[in-house]
Amino acid sequence: MILINLLPYREERRKRRKAAFFAGLGLAGLVGAGIVVAGYLLLQFLTAEQQSRNQYIQAEISRLEAQISDIANLKAEIEALKSRQRAVEDLQTDRNTPVHLLNDLAQLAPEGIYLMNIRQDNKIVTVSGIAQTNERVSEFLRNLSRNSEWLEKPDLIEVKLASVSTASREQRRLLEFSMKVSIKTPVVEPASGASAPKKG
Repeated sequence: MILINLLPYREERRKRRKAAFFAGLGLAGLVGAGIVVAGYLLLQFLTAEQQSRNQYIQAEISRLEAQISDIANLKAEIEALKSRQRAVEDLQTDRNTPVHLLNDLAQLAPEGIYLMNIRQDNKIVTVSGIAQTNERVSEFLRNLSRNSEWLEKPDLIEVKLASVSTASREQRRLLEFSMKVSIKTPVVEPASGASAPKKG
């Protein structure tokens, strides 16, 4: 039996092209949807990974902040201990200062100088007294600036005339003076811990 195709050839070919086009379009749509889904899943995975890293970094930051706080507390405690140690060392160093101060003043005061008042304010000592002459006051200042192991930088405040009654009720004209002098800071020996004046 002989079959004869009565449909036009061109129309058949057009239908086949149209079907192939729609098939290709559907395949491209499926591939595009697959790419979109894959990209979405990859983005979700990367977001989850980044959030995990952020949480880890935040936990490490919190741990380091706690350690920094501990270190700051330790530093504060160390500074407090150092301050107490310095206070104890200062007390130990200053314990013998009045003895050395009075000893130096007694040794360096020349004949004709009479000390009436000695007042200490921290490292500054104010000395006032009576002198027979201006030369005695000058000699006292020179002795304090050159020969003292514990005193330095004498500074004369004033010299004025003073009348003093003696035992025989005579009025003698003397000089009343006052001066300031600094106490040298002693150097603490690291080995023995004994204090010695700083040579200057």
